[in-house]
Formats: sequence, C-alpha cells, structure tokens
Amino acid sequence: MMKKSCSSQQYTFVDYFLKYFLFLCNLTFTILGLVVLGLGMWGLISKESFAQEQIGSIGTDPMLILVSLGFVLTLLCLSGCVGALRENCSLLKLFSAAVLMLITAQVLAAILAYSLQDQVGGYLRSGMLSAMVRYQDDLDLRFIVDEIQSNLQCCGAENYLDWEVNIYYNCSSPGVLACGVPATCCVDPLENGTVWNSQCGVGAQQLDEFTAQSVIFLGGCLGGISRWIEQHEGLIGTVAVVVLGVQILTVFISTRLLESIQWHKSDPVRTSSPVPPLNTVTSGCGKQKWRWP
Repeated sequence: MMKKSCSSQQYTFVDYFLKYFLFLCNLTFTILGLVVLGLGMWGLISKESFAQEQIGSIGTDPMLILVSLGFVLTLLCLSGCVGALRENCSLLKLFSAAVLMLITAQVLAAILAYSLQDQVGGYLRSGMLSAMVRYQDDLDLRFIVDEIQSNLQCCGAENYLDWEVNIYYNCSSPGVLACGVPATCCVDPLENGTVWNSQCGVGAQQLDEFTAQSVIFLGGCLGGISRWIEQHEGLIGTVAVVVLGVQILTVFISTRLLESIQWHKSDPVRTSSPVPPLNTVTSGCGKQKWRWP
C-alpha cells in the first residue's frame, strides 16, 4: 500500500503537467479558430452575402469555408480546453473521438488523393475554369485567381486563350475587355514602374504566341501548380507529418489524462495522513519505521 501511495504522488506532477499543457494548447487553437471564424463572417458581411438578393448563392461563397473551418476548430478545441481544465471525462472523450475521426479522414484523403492522382489534374482544371468564368462577379475568386497568376507567372488554366470562357473577355463581348486577359497575366503590369495598368492585357488573345510572349505569360497555371508542388514536395510532406504527429500526440495526452482522472475518481489519493502512533516515525513516501521506546 505504501508503494502505491508513492507512485500516486510521483504521477501527480505528470498529470498536472499534461492537464495544463493540453489546456494551453487547446486554448491557443480556440483563439485561432475564433479568428478564422471572425474573418469568414467579416468577409460575408462586407460582401453583403446575407442580403435577400444574394442569399441564394451563399452556399458557393468561399468565405463559407472559413466560417465552417473556424466554427469546427473552435468547437473542437473548446471541448478539449474545458475538458482538461474541469477534468470532465465526457468532454475529453468527445475531444479524443473527434481528433481520431479527423486523423482518420486525413489519412483516407491522402490515400484517395494518391490513388486518384491521375484524375486530380482534371479536377484542378475544372475548378480553375469555373473560377475564371466567375472572375468578374466574385471578389474572392478574383483574388484567388490573381494571386495564382501573379505568383506563379501564368495565365489561364492551360494557356492564355482559356480566358475566352469568361463572358467579359470573350472575343464576342462588346465591352473593352473583349479578347483580353486580366492584368495579372501581364509580364509588366506597371507603367513607368509605379502605376498599375489594368488595361495591359487588352486584346492579348488576338496576338500570336511570338508577339504575346513579350506582353503576357503564355503558360497555364495548371503547369505552374504542378511545378510548385514538385519543388516543395519535401516541405509539404514535412508539414503534413508534423501536423499529423501533433494530432496523435494530442490524442495520447488526452487519453492519458482521461485514464488518470478515472483512476483518481475510483481510488482517490488521501490529502491528509493519519497521525502515526507514538512508537513509529514517518520517512519518505509515507513509509513507517519502528522506533524503540
């Protein structure tokens, strides 16, 4: 019995460390989730997505991804945060089960992506063309497409002629943008190095490749994305392993803390020791030795 009491005292510090470590980690990610949720809501409100004439298309709004991600992250980490602080077994079980489901979903998604890697290019092409179609009508999609084209120095999905799918850049359009491309396709969109020239891509689709290469980027963004992934596959793999490792560690800590809470509830450690008899002395972890009268 004395040996058991000694072990209980030894594990108390470890249990407290795991408890507050799990609490602080989940508190940090709860704040991060609230920030993401706030950004998503700010994006929806600033674009008046809740207006009566736009509420029908809110399901396809990219800001909804931020809202959903922030809400799930906040709810998940808050359950782990409160569960660790209050030593609530139900919340800790919920948190552990949710993280396990998340790990399983990520592993299955990685396996699915690897098995369908030949079809991923088709999905990317469809997504890129859909974003180009709605380029002028959706500020979020315009921002994403502009960032991809300017950072990867590309234009369109496979080449600059893909911009014909947009009704404003189609050659049959009566507007000034007809047969053109966005300014982010331009090699040098700045006039005199200072002023952004939004009309630098006007009429670019009418140019042959030899003439157009001095004005715009000819290569499509799908090839640029593939090259970027190949160049950074080591970094992507490292980040994926670290994220997965952190999640597994979180499950291990929460499970260990849950077992400790259940053990203490079933066999609580006494906070006060009985008064030893006069002919004994207490030393080290509650051990008693006889003392000669």
